[in-house]
Amino acid sequence: MRSYFIGLILLFSHFIFSQEGNFINSDTAHFIGNIPLESKADSINSKLSLLFIGDVMQHGPQIRSAYNPQTKIYEYDSCYKYLKEEMSDADITIANLEFTLAGKPFSGYPMFSAPDEAALALKNNGVDILVTANNHTVDRGKKGTLRTLDMLDSFNIDHTGSFRNLAEKDTLYPFFVERNGIKLVLLNYTYGTNGLAVESPTIVNVLKKEEVKADIKKARKIQADKIIAFVHWGSEYKHTPNDYQKFYEKLFFDNGVDIVIGSHPHVVQPMRHEVVDSTERLIAYSLGNFVSNQRIAPRDGGAMLKLNLVKENGEVRIENAGYQLTWVWLPTQAGRRRYYVLPASKYEVEREMIDTWSHAKMKAFIKNSRTLLDAKNKNVKEYKFEKLAGWVLN
Repeated sequence: MRSYFIGLILLFSHFIFSQEGNFINSDTAHFIGNIPLESKADSINSKLSLLFIGDVMQHGPQIRSAYNPQTKIYEYDSCYKYLKEEMSDADITIANLEFTLAGKPFSGYPMFSAPDEAALALKNNGVDILVTANNHTVDRGKKGTLRTLDMLDSFNIDHTGSFRNLAEKDTLYPFFVERNGIKLVLLNYTYGTNGLAVESPTIVNVLKKEEVKADIKKARKIQADKIIAFVHWGSEYKHTPNDYQKFYEKLFFDNGVDIVIGSHPHVVQPMRHEVVDSTERLIAYSLGNFVSNQRIAPRDGGAMLKLNLVKENGEVRIENAGYQLTWVWLPTQAGRRRYYVLPASKYEVEREMIDTWSHAKMKAFIKNSRTLLDAKNKNVKEYKFEKLAGWVLN
């Protein structure tokens, strides 16, 4: 009997700790280093909800607005309070961090460095993963790149796209995560870094044909259910994808990527969900601005992409892919200009909170976005808010 109980204890320990002593959290991901373990959930039907968010920016007026002179603290949580429920409800929420955490002096465009609280507020309001490869990653040089990674790690915010050195990239990339028995790989790239050099030994993932193909090959060896590429690309302020985007779109899909999410144009571009040669694909060329100080329409808003991954009998499909429009409201309260990201459809209906001028601006953004996406999207409809039913895909 004694040996029986000892055997049970050893068996239990095997499932809790790897040989290296790494803790394995069965509620989130299964790893030894960056290599996934087999999961009993592989054979169980399950569902995983994903939410993708576009450009999270910090221009100078946003930084000044966040500062509370009484507490001498930068306060950002309220910026997302009208969307916290939607951001938190998804099993995994992923956003593009388009500023550095390089420390003081803080500054906006063109060389971004924001208070640490700006990133922490994203976590507090439901963001799980930040992609960090974009044209502003090295705005403050190697020091800024390293400090950004250090602060994200200190906040326990998962991230990918930039790395301290090659050894770190080899260990942590492609980024792997498993939730609800569904395995995902996340890739992240940028078209460039505004001509600024990426100082050794730091690394920022830049779109290069052969390197992308090698990364995808490595990702496929992990045997994930879906491979996602979050890509910083395209022409600024243009509503249609350019030839560069289409070239890399083809490269991604031809080599095994399942979902492509775009950022950088600062305006919304079309989305497409289809089956090609028996392979399911989804692309959102650009989600636009999530939060920024860009106020010229249609840069004053963006879209979040929501979808479910459904696993049945070992196969995973995309279900209920839809977009939710967002708009940035800038009221003046207690002598301070505030930035609030609104679920646009909801406050299109519940308009009492918003002043008439702002509501008209938001309505114009909604109309222009719907005109574009209704005409150009394929099998990706809008989540609209209905007072009795809540969010409805239609």
